Amino acid sequence: MNENVAIIGLGLIGGSLALAIKRGGRNIHITGFDRSYATADEAYRRGIIDMIAPSAKAACEKADYIFFATPVNTTIALMEEALDWKLKENVILSDTGSTKNPIMQAAERLHEKGLTFIGGHPMAGSHKSGIAAAKGHLFENAYYVLTPSESASDELIDKLSNLLAPSKGKIVLLDAAEHDRMTAIVSHFPHIIASSLVGRLADQEKEQPFVKNLAAGGFRDLTRIASADPTMWRDITIQNREELLGQLDGWLHEMQSIRAMIVENDPERIYGFFSEAKEFRDRLPSTFQGAVQGALYMTFDLHIDIPDHPGVISEITKILADQQISITNIRIVETRTDVYGILVISFQTAEDRKSAREILAKTTDYSMHIL
Repeated sequence: MNENVAIIGLGLIGGSLALAIKRGGRNIHITGFDRSYATADEAYRRGIIDMIAPSAKAACEKADYIFFATPVNTTIALMEEALDWKLKENVILSDTGSTKNPIMQAAERLHEKGLTFIGGHPMAGSHKSGIAAAKGHLFENAYYVLTPSESASDELIDKLSNLLAPSKGKIVLLDAAEHDRMTAIVSHFPHIIASSLVGRLADQEKEQPFVKNLAAGGFRDLTRIASADPTMWRDITIQNREELLGQLDGWLHEMQSIRAMIVENDPERIYGFFSEAKEFRDRLPSTFQGAVQGALYMTFDLHIDIPDHPGVISEITKILADQQISITNIRIVETRTDVYGILVISFQTAEDRKSAREILAKTTDYSMHIL
C-alpha cells in the first residue's frame, strides 16, 4: 500500500526532500505542486515526483504527509488556507523553514482543528538553487531539526522521523524559540555582520578604490555569506527580529569592550582577547573531522601552494576530474597576508574536500591547508 506524500514548493529543498524520501525503499507516492508549472514539469520528468497537482489544495487532500517547502511567509499563508481543506484524519504536516516561531504560532490554529503539525528545518544548502540542483544526498550529515506542536505524540514524531530517515540527516528535537535563538547566533546574525563588513568596505572604496583588490583574500572568504539571496535574508531578519535585536545589543556591548581594550592598549589584555577566541574556535566541531554540518551553509575550501608555471591548474583539476570529485569554485588569491595557499578550490561537502586532499597529496608535491 502506497504512502502518499505531498510536497508544496519544488525548489532545491523540496526537490531534494522528495529524492531523499524515495531512497528508503518504501512504497512512497509523491505528489508535487509548484507555482511554476515548468518547475513542476521538470520535477515530474526527472522522476522526483510521481504526479503534478493543479493546486496545493489538490496535492494535500489525499496525503498522509504534507511538506511546505516554501518561504516562511508563503508557508504561513498556506497553513491558513489548509484550515479549509479536507485532509486525512491522521495526516502529518511539516515545513522546511529556517525560522520556527512564526511557523509554530501559525500551527496553533491547525492544532485547534485537530491536525498535527511538526515543524522542520533541514540545515543544508547548496551553491546552486532550483529543482535542477536537487539531489537525494543533500541532507546527509546535516542536522534536520524538528519542532513538534503540542498535539504531536511521540508516536507521530517517530512516524515522521522514520519517513525522513533515508535522508541520512541527523534528526534532533528542539523547541521553536530555542531553535530561533540558536540559529540567530550561528547563522542569521553572522549574515548581518558579514553584510555590514561589506558595507564598511564599500564606504572605504569610495576614497580608496584599490582597497577592494586587497579584499580578495581572507576578507572575501570571511564575508562570503553576504552574497546570499537578499530577499530570503530580508524575510529571515523580519521573522527573527527579536532574537536578532538581542544579538545586536550583545554585539554592541562587546564592541564597546573591545574599543576600551584598544584605547587602554594593554598588550596582555589584547593577547588574551585573541588567544581566548582562538582557543574556543579551535574546539568547535570540524566537518573535516567528520562532524555534521552546522546551521550555516558554507562551501569547503582547500588552499594549495602551487608553483607559477603554465598548466599547473589544469593538472590539478584533471586529477580531481579523473577521481569524479566535483568542485564548486576555483580561484587564485593575490592578497595572501591572511590566507594559506595561492590556489583556492571550493567543494560542496567535507567528504569531497577530504578526498581531494588525499588524492592531491599522493599525486603532487604541493602543500595544502584546510580552511
